[in-house]
Amino acid sequence: MSIFVGIVGALGYTGAELIRIICNHPEFELKFATSRQEYGKKLMDIFGHLKDTKEGEIEIIHPDRCREIDVDLVFLAVPHKTAMNFAPIFLDKGIKVVDLSADFRFSDPNIYEEWYQTKHLHKNLLNKAVYGLIEIYKNEIKKAHLVANPGCYPTSIILGLYPALKNNLINPSPILIDSKSGTSGAGRAAKLGVIFSEVYDNFRPYNVAGGHRHTPEIEEQLSKIANTNIYVSFNPHLLPIQRGIISTIYVTLKNNISFDKLYKTYYEFSTKNRWIRLYPRDRLIETRFVRGTMYCDISLCFDQRTNTTIIISCIDNICRGASGQAVANANLMFGLEEDTGLRNLALIP
Repeated sequence: MSIFVGIVGALGYTGAELIRIICNHPEFELKFATSRQEYGKKLMDIFGHLKDTKEGEIEIIHPDRCREIDVDLVFLAVPHKTAMNFAPIFLDKGIKVVDLSADFRFSDPNIYEEWYQTKHLHKNLLNKAVYGLIEIYKNEIKKAHLVANPGCYPTSIILGLYPALKNNLINPSPILIDSKSGTSGAGRAAKLGVIFSEVYDNFRPYNVAGGHRHTPEIEEQLSKIANTNIYVSFNPHLLPIQRGIISTIYVTLKNNISFDKLYKTYYEFSTKNRWIRLYPRDRLIETRFVRGTMYCDISLCFDQRTNTTIIISCIDNICRGASGQAVANANLMFGLEEDTGLRNLALIP
């Protein structure tokens, strides 16, 4: 029997990726998709790649109409500050929700309100939401009705640091993070900073020195893992590519910990988790090997001259960092294998 799903905010990059995945999902059937600007059209009128699919024939509806349609699951692919208004509508009807915004990612509403500059209207739901990082919270996700899908940068960083912090192998400070993302991370709306002429043949940092809104999300989750307060120097950059994130993380090993032990710990982590791939010591990761997949690839390096350990993690920001991760969470919520509908290899070239 099909699991009927809807997408609120279907025409952004995350919505489009959700549709792509659902098209090939053996259990999920798309019942509605919403857009405030394009309602009344069919999905294939916006996305030509959906022609000749049953999903392409679906008429886009206005968000105000989404409550009229009975489904089992809703993906909220709308901006921060908007998702919180939709989640209670569906939860009150017994419909499970995966929210791709930041509205339910924080335990403390004060942190959300400080960084997103808005009042949280449904604080009562924060303690019911499960942070949707399957390698850490799989059991909780299976029982959840509301999952807060992690951000793309935080996914790459938390997965990169999890084995080291969980096993007390590195010093909690300093942790320096140099992350680079493709332009799709900025969304599909027109913005001067990500148009072709601004991005092509260019490379630049932005929101450095603790200025990025993903900083508190990263710190909250890392602090839970380490069971102590963690503060990071997170500095993102914009790559002139469409998809992909590489996070290069600089840490120091604790005095009694060898690099061999660190590598063994990460190897064990990779063998226990479907989507973690640890590279051999003589190889470094590349964005093209995760494009369109759920994989998080990790390389480990040790700079003996400066006693610095370098953790490099790589994901596709739209799939693993957003929509694919949302589908994996939904799979677990409905008792499916986490990789259902997600067993595709990277798009090469």
